Amino acid sequence: MPDATHTHGARDSHVLEATHPLDGLTPSEIDRVRAALDAAGELAPDTRFPLQVLLEPSKAALAAWRPGAPLGRRVLSTLLDTGSGRVREAVVSLDDDRVESVEVLPTGEHPYGQPPYLFEEYELVDEVVKADAGWRRAMEARGLTEMDRALVVPLAPGQFGEVDEVGRRMMRSLTFMPPAEGDNPWSFPVEGLVLMVDVTARKVVKLVDERQVPLPHLDANYDDAAVGERRSSLKPLEITMPEGPSFSVDGAAVTWEQWRFRVGFSMREGLVLHELGWQDGDELRSVLHRASVPEMVVPYGDTTETRRWISYFDAGEYNLGKNANALQLGCDCLGAIHYFDAHLAADTGESITIPRAVCMHEEDYGVLWKHRELDGETVHGRRSRRLVISYFATVGNYDYGFFWYLYLDGSIQFEAKATGIVFCGADAPGLDLPHATEIAPALYAPIHQHIFCARLDFDVDGTDNYVEQVDLERIPMGERNPWGNAFGYRRERIAEPAGLVGDGALGRTWHIGSSSRTNAVGRPTEYQLIPEARATLMADPASTVWGRATFATRHLWVTAHRDDDLFPAGRYPNQHAGGAGLPEAIEAGGAVDGGDLVVWHAFGLTHIPRPEDWPIMPVDYSGFWLKPYGFLDRNPALDVPDAMRGCGCGDACQCAHGHGGHDDRGGHEGHHGHDGEDRVAIR
Repeated sequence: MPDATHTHGARDSHVLEATHPLDGLTPSEIDRVRAALDAAGELAPDTRFPLQVLLEPSKAALAAWRPGAPLGRRVLSTLLDTGSGRVREAVVSLDDDRVESVEVLPTGEHPYGQPPYLFEEYELVDEVVKADAGWRRAMEARGLTEMDRALVVPLAPGQFGEVDEVGRRMMRSLTFMPPAEGDNPWSFPVEGLVLMVDVTARKVVKLVDERQVPLPHLDANYDDAAVGERRSSLKPLEITMPEGPSFSVDGAAVTWEQWRFRVGFSMREGLVLHELGWQDGDELRSVLHRASVPEMVVPYGDTTETRRWISYFDAGEYNLGKNANALQLGCDCLGAIHYFDAHLAADTGESITIPRAVCMHEEDYGVLWKHRELDGETVHGRRSRRLVISYFATVGNYDYGFFWYLYLDGSIQFEAKATGIVFCGADAPGLDLPHATEIAPALYAPIHQHIFCARLDFDVDGTDNYVEQVDLERIPMGERNPWGNAFGYRRERIAEPAGLVGDGALGRTWHIGSSSRTNAVGRPTEYQLIPEARATLMADPASTVWGRATFATRHLWVTAHRDDDLFPAGRYPNQHAGGAGLPEAIEAGGAVDGGDLVVWHAFGLTHIPRPEDWPIMPVDYSGFWLKPYGFLDRNPALDVPDAMRGCGCGDACQCAHGHGGHDDRGGHEGHHGHDGEDRVAIR
């Protein structure tokens, strides 16, 4: 039942014991995995855990599981011996704390690949670079002598097949020098200086000093001291729910209106939604078995030596989930909030907890439906509401919000929010550069992309699904279109695994439907994926990033479902030569017309930076919609109550709906708290 005692503020879920096969890893499970590996003699003093994920059960095993039965939990840990660079994968069964298997990965052989970076390796690179004589000479040549103040940024190096880089655990490093301790460093790049660090050998193996450019002279801070007095024109906006939120939470299981799902969290992917279904009367109908955003790539379009290699895989190289924020009430989330903790393996394998990593709350979303009757006075309408499930991850200079929205009409929306600080270089002021824009005097931000990939394991009324591409169709004047006004649409069934490109000019959408269930008008039940269809990967097909981030070259991919096929660029895209992930899944084939399939959707931003993005970037948005298309027999939100009980829009909307209104004299009439502040009441 909804919790009527939770009217505002926050409540937290601290799930410390797994009761379902899909529950996130708990602290005790993570510690037991480490203990089992240690007892088996698999851990040396320098063994680290760059990646650890739950091996989720198959759909068949999950369907057969019943409460009280063994959970069958199995955990995959990637083990890195930092002294030698040896990489292994170890699987531990938590039913009996047994090491099932340990396999050495051939990271020194083509196509290579490395695990994500450890937090301790960031500190290691800082130490190695600052101790390097070549770096110190380059800094002194620029008149930069306060070395301790420098920010040495450890970065994934890309993969270019160079002999002294492949098959070794490497990082590149750029340097920033803020004017004073505590200043925002990102606006003060030491242009032209880039180092390659062998992380295993703990030494600089290559230094490129392309050119010397003076540091920009800027005030780049955005804290209270720098900004000064805040504006006073914005009035307080408070959100309260007098009867508590409409959702209920049982461990990781959530019920909200017709929606049912489980909240999961992965060290690699971050937030995962499991078993998302719609309660249709007495029947719980499946929509998505699993939904997540398991990868993204940030390729830069700059040709300078300082940045020509940048193409960050923020999940595969850095672990999005491990970089999740501990969210704050009133800043990240507003209203009656429910938080979920995330439990992960630290570099050394012990459990760590990110408190309040996932936020869930309800939001008003404007008009749900409305109509004024022919009498000109009677108006029927309802307010929309959505359930928000979100988390934020910070990877270096950028911050990313990952937001899932569920709606009362059966729609699903995903929105990525990109903010933080733009990664910049320096040059002479006033230049018109082909691959970068001047966002502040002498500070240039390269053009770049943020391309995300959602993995959508659809089970629309079962696992026998299909995908159809739907385009609008112009009809030439003639027998089919005698007056020239006619147009139509056409459907094309996707018969085999493939990558597809969106087309906004044709209104292209993709429909995922059931091969066995029909609706009230005899058509298959479907969900419709509505893309933004913005730019795909702009790099040349012959580039290495094209081969490594093939998922970003198409808007949609359709593959046959495989239990271990979770990552569009493969499990280890770091320093990988390319071809892993979706290219392998396409080549493997499988049934996608009437079979168990997965849809992968690439979407995102192409960022030509502007001065308004500096010194900190307002949120930029990208995402997609999933809308029921014949999944339901009619509008499922007809029974939504009036926004204000006893004051419906059937009375010609005479009430203020909780947010007040203005009269002709400029006065303000509305609902006020006892302290005179306006309040928005969600009911």
